[in-house]
Amino acid sequence: SLGSGVIVGSRLGGGFERSVMGSRIECVFFSEFHPTLGPKITFQVPEEYISRELFDTVQVYIITKPELQNKLITVTSMDKKLIGCPVCIEHKKYVRNALLFNLGFVCDAKAKTCSLEPIVKKLAGYLTTLELESGFISNEDSKQKLVPLMTIILEELNARGECSLPIDESNTIHLKVITQRRDQPVVQEYDVPVFTECKEDFIKIHWDLTTQQILPYIDGFRHIQKISAEADVELNLVRIAVQNLLSYSSGRPLKTCHLPLLPIGHKRASLRDVFQLYCGLSPGTTARDLCSRYAQQLQHVDERKLIQFGLMKHLIRRLHKYPVKINRDERSRPPRLYTGSHSYDEICCKTGISYKELDERLENDSNIIVCWK
Repeated sequence: SLGSGVIVGSRLGGGFERSVMGSRIECVFFSEFHPTLGPKITFQVPEEYISRELFDTVQVYIITKPELQNKLITVTSMDKKLIGCPVCIEHKKYVRNALLFNLGFVCDAKAKTCSLEPIVKKLAGYLTTLELESGFISNEDSKQKLVPLMTIILEELNARGECSLPIDESNTIHLKVITQRRDQPVVQEYDVPVFTECKEDFIKIHWDLTTQQILPYIDGFRHIQKISAEADVELNLVRIAVQNLLSYSSGRPLKTCHLPLLPIGHKRASLRDVFQLYCGLSPGTTARDLCSRYAQQLQHVDERKLIQFGLMKHLIRRLHKYPVKINRDERSRPPRLYTGSHSYDEICCKTGISYKELDERLENDSNIIVCWK
């Protein structure tokens, strides 16, 4: 089943630079709780950007009480917006039995910082892991490495929207600004993601491990649930990963999409044949009907890619089938899905039955009618 298409595209050249301009980072700071001095700014890039007056005003939100620890906090004061995620690691090896720190960003008070908040949250998690594994923050020598790392964050995120932070020989942190699209759809298990640009360009990017694992299975034909099963990745993680790919997409119209021809070596289909096939997809015509009526023209055309290309280019529109139960007879299973709000795609994914099995089951059920829309 082709399912409902979720388009995954690539960004425009310089797209991140434009998106980051609205949430430009003016300063990266590292604050910690000193055993005798209390909360303080240990490092900041550029230096002396955060004034003593500003820090005194917001320090209770930088180094916080337990109620606000390990939570994303955004506070605005003196025409500046500070984003941080205060961390507390409790252990008897630390003075006062706890290590409190916060690595955050400073932006203009009017800046839209939603795209930066996940990065701040991730940095808090990464630094916590590094501290637990090697004492990265509590060791004064290794803590000095934060300054060049903070410089990379400031410069690279503002310029390119992404950066790589080399911690040591075995650890590198990859960060990327993801802009959220207001019209971004929720990814469902029956959706079919398809790349609108070269897939290889996506694979070369430093994605998280889950995304790397599912990328080979995104081919424009497998739906989310099938990708989850074949890639051996939990379904919700696949949905989140594809949602991130959608966020990374620019959402621009297709620029490159090959005609649905067979591989080199086969006789090339004529434009007339392809055009005739699309004209044959009149209202009510199924893909099976098309294959029966135009067997000769389809000898040189991949019928799946023919449908995919037509849907993506808006040459054709797919009609979905929605079963509706017309009385309360509980023999129609599963009744909760026969409300007219659930398509065949969704029902097949949730019940595990095939499209053909569902069709046969409903055709023999007098309590069910099927709406096309």
